[in-house]
Amino acid sequence: MGNKNKTISFRVNEDAFETLREIAEKRDISLSAVFRDYVDLLVAHDGKVKVVPENQVGEESDESSFPPKVEVPKSFVREHERLELEAEHLREQLQEHKEYLRHLQSKVSDDGEEEVIQLEELDDELESDEPFRLG
Repeated sequence: MGNKNKTISFRVNEDAFETLREIAEKRDISLSAVFRDYVDLLVAHDGKVKVVPENQVGEESDESSFPPKVEVPKSFVREHERLELEAEHLREQLQEHKEYLRHLQSKVSDDGEEEVIQLEELDDELESDEPFRLG
């Protein structure tokens, strides 16, 4: 079953709305994207998102650092790079095939004036000619 998007609707006061709009404009994203980013963070960290004033960002605290850092195994990074290279190679192959197809289509359209032989005409010609003799 596919992952369907759901709509969340709620009300905020006008001042909060204008502040959120300013945040979205600063980040050059839509207001919806601001909420999606926040919800993604909330879900990813099991509801443990800490809002920190900008002047305190980067200061060490007794709690774990924010934003959280995740170590990724080298094998994962290598596999990701391999898949990116493979995807790039497949895109190049697809482009080559598309160009070849265009070439063939242009060749067919250029040769569109070829002589067309109708099978019925061949039958008529065979009947009028002498019969074939074997031997």
